[in-house]
Amino acid sequence: MIPIASFITDFWNDQLVSNSRQGLFLVLVGFLGSFGFIRMSARLMRSPRVPWWPGSVVSDSGVHLHHLVWGISLMIGAGTFGFWFFDTHPWLEICAALFGIGAGLTIDEFALWVYLDDVYWAHEGRSSIDAAVIAATVMGLVLLGFQPFEFRTGSTAAVIESTVGVLIWLSVLFISLAKQRVLHATFGAFLIPLAIYAACRVGKPHSPWAKRFYGERNPGKQAKAEARFAPGRRTERFKERVWDAIGGAPEEEYQAKLTAHAATAEAAAEVRRRAERHAAGPSGTLEREP
Repeated sequence: MIPIASFITDFWNDQLVSNSRQGLFLVLVGFLGSFGFIRMSARLMRSPRVPWWPGSVVSDSGVHLHHLVWGISLMIGAGTFGFWFFDTHPWLEICAALFGIGAGLTIDEFALWVYLDDVYWAHEGRSSIDAAVIAATVMGLVLLGFQPFEFRTGSTAAVIESTVGVLIWLSVLFISLAKQRVLHATFGAFLIPLAIYAACRVGKPHSPWAKRFYGERNPGKQAKAEARFAPGRRTERFKERVWDAIGGAPEEEYQAKLTAHAATAEAAAEVRRRAERHAAGPSGTLEREP
């Protein structure tokens, strides 16, 4: 235990405090912890194997209080007190951890922001997992010291050069996102060659970019996009398996699995019953070998 405690202390002081990154680290830890816990809790709530797990918070009038509400409240409170206790330890660290917890609860229902509907277990709800992965990735890269660009202000020429560079950087990211190359754009925000690669490649067939520049305007590009991002491709299947592991399967797939498991269990029970009746023999009692 002593070596572990020493490692944690050295990491906290040498890597975080000395670089003034302890606040961001606690935001990231709180974010990952709360997102992981609330996803696990939601999956347990709909599982028939753990009926004792507490359910959703519903008022007497039937209003469902989504955990988005608690997340926003935590973020507002922690953010306000974070400014109040700025550079005051340990209150600043406590506010950072609470802010991260609130952010995790809020991002878990990101799909509710977009669709204004409870699509948590629908296929559209997968956007919440996308948002969580992107947010955690960005926070992790910033924590490791990556920065998208350096805006120089030493001279007029430097300011103009930096401004042009930022505009190009934002344009490339915008094109990548318009093509729904989200992960490329996320990492490309810190590694600009990756964003340029995504901006130059074909977009997804149902992306805003495809709706504007493909389709009837450019049937060849539309066909290329549909062939490149065909349903059931290997990378998409891998992503779906990872997303299932993180956030659970969509409701239709989950119910289909439950039905299949129930049918399998019923078939196995029927086989056991037939075996028992066969072993019992005509007399109705189990036959014993002499």
